[in-house]
Amino acid sequence: MFWQSWAHIPENINPVAFIIGPIRVHWYGLMYAAAFFVVYSLVLYRIKRESLSYKKETIVDFMFLALACLFVGGRLGYVLFYNLPYFLANPISIISPFDFSHGIHYTGIYGMSFHGALIGVFLSFVYYCRKHKINLWRFIDLFVPAIPLGYTFGRIGNFLNGELYGRVTTAPWGMYFPLDESHQLRHPSQLYEAFFEGIVLFIILWSLRKLKVFDGFVTTMYLIGYGTARFFVEFFRQPDVQLGFVLGPFTMGQILCSVMIVTGIAVLIGHRIKSQIKVHKHSGGVR
Repeated sequence: MFWQSWAHIPENINPVAFIIGPIRVHWYGLMYAAAFFVVYSLVLYRIKRESLSYKKETIVDFMFLALACLFVGGRLGYVLFYNLPYFLANPISIISPFDFSHGIHYTGIYGMSFHGALIGVFLSFVYYCRKHKINLWRFIDLFVPAIPLGYTFGRIGNFLNGELYGRVTTAPWGMYFPLDESHQLRHPSQLYEAFFEGIVLFIILWSLRKLKVFDGFVTTMYLIGYGTARFFVEFFRQPDVQLGFVLGPFTMGQILCSVMIVTGIAVLIGHRIKSQIKVHKHSGGVR
């Protein structure tokens, strides 16, 4: 009885939280707001408890810039990584909520890429730190431990929206999603991602946040940690219908996560080599 009720939870969720006049407020949007607030609160907590030399105004100013870059990067990332042929044929659809392929139909602006959003946010860090003469990697390391917990709310938003569901399964914890036209039992992969890429990664990075290995160390661990968690969860997530599998059994998400993992490992190896060279030069000078 429990598993039967569990399986139908997504079908009983209204993606619209409430309506104010003509405005429909979706749970997905509220989850984004919650994510923003959680990251903001945790960053301020760190500044206060760890006596870090950043002002509250700096954090607020930057986060609004980062939020704008997140949406722009996420949208452009989806266009480039996940549906480029369609958007080349229909460029207005990148910013238009209407589909003109078969008449005029309102579809809303759909499609966001995590990796595109990541690039957008990184560029916002680069721009802001250069403009205000702030150490880039220390500033990123300030935010990174809090980001996975905020990301958790984003994936819960996907679940409440009934989107980005998993592959077909016979597991007792499988669920039926209203957007799945085949109406098959599927992995609730959004919840897997919320747990592993969100909560578990948050616990790991939050425990590492005070380590002074090198500027950018926590960011490097985030690249490796998120990339690894997402890579494996992708085996349970339904590939995008317009792409399917990109390279053998691997999806576009896994390819992009592999780049994250390799980049993170390369940074660690590069730092190790650089440290050994410094030690060698220092010991040579002593003799």
